Amino acid sequence: MPNLEVWFQRPKDITKKLLTGDLDLGIVGFDTATEYGQGDKNLVIVHDALGYGECHLSIAIPKYGIFENVNSLRELMEMPQWTKQKPLRVATGFTYLGPKFMEENGFKHVTFSTADGALEAAPAMGIADCILDLVSSGTTLRENNLKEIEGGVVLESQAVLVASRKSLVQRTGAMETVHEILERLEAHLRAAGQFTVVANMRGSSEEEVAQKVLSQPSLSGLQGPTISRVHCKKDGQVSYAIVICVPKKALYKSVQQLRAIGGSGVLVSPLTYIFEEDTPRWDQLCTELGLNSYASMSFQS
Repeated sequence: MPNLEVWFQRPKDITKKLLTGDLDLGIVGFDTATEYGQGDKNLVIVHDALGYGECHLSIAIPKYGIFENVNSLRELMEMPQWTKQKPLRVATGFTYLGPKFMEENGFKHVTFSTADGALEAAPAMGIADCILDLVSSGTTLRENNLKEIEGGVVLESQAVLVASRKSLVQRTGAMETVHEILERLEAHLRAAGQFTVVANMRGSSEEEVAQKVLSQPSLSGLQGPTISRVHCKKDGQVSYAIVICVPKKALYKSVQQLRAIGGSGVLVSPLTYIFEEDTPRWDQLCTELGLNSYASMSFQS
């Protein structure tokens, strides 16, 4: 893409530079954007689900000792051990989201210690009662004899595309670039795991072939099959080319169904992009920026 420069930075630095307007766009985890964005209106979520880096921010407590029978956030809060003199000690690297979450859930006696890594060992070392950290598979928690509790999830996270509101509103050409990036991302994510299937089929008309294809549950495609006449070189018989789009999990079943209705010469290729008529997230972004009329503009190269 022209007029685009890409930098690789630490996630928290990306967020901070977006807030100051030193960067226009960034890709970070939603947890990072929320922790370091701290509700700042200059940070705008352009795309909230890029489809990788899935995890969640959660409280985890030991499975043993005084926590053995504690299985919910409410039970943790109501434990008589936590007093002003001896508060619940939470180890976390999320110094904004952690206190905010605990306050919103009614915890009155709690203190936080900061750390950037190896939080899971903190309870066993006696330097914290529990931790508040990102959880993906949960394997590390189990290895350290820790457990998550009901109501203890602070937020769900994955990679998101974020932008500086200041840049989008003030920089010439910024919105056009964001529009193209957003369109490409949406189209690519929409095409993930989708395949184009092309096959030849004999028939007396396009309508006859279409009916055969639509009679099979896995062959309808995105909106229906595309059917076009094939001009055969040898026998002069009428043949048609069928083009459909199918998800990977239904690929082999679709090939079987095509064969069952007379399909042959089946070609399969992965899809890279599926562009629809519009991008809903673009309309949402324009509304967020108060630029409703921008959504109907046509961008020309």
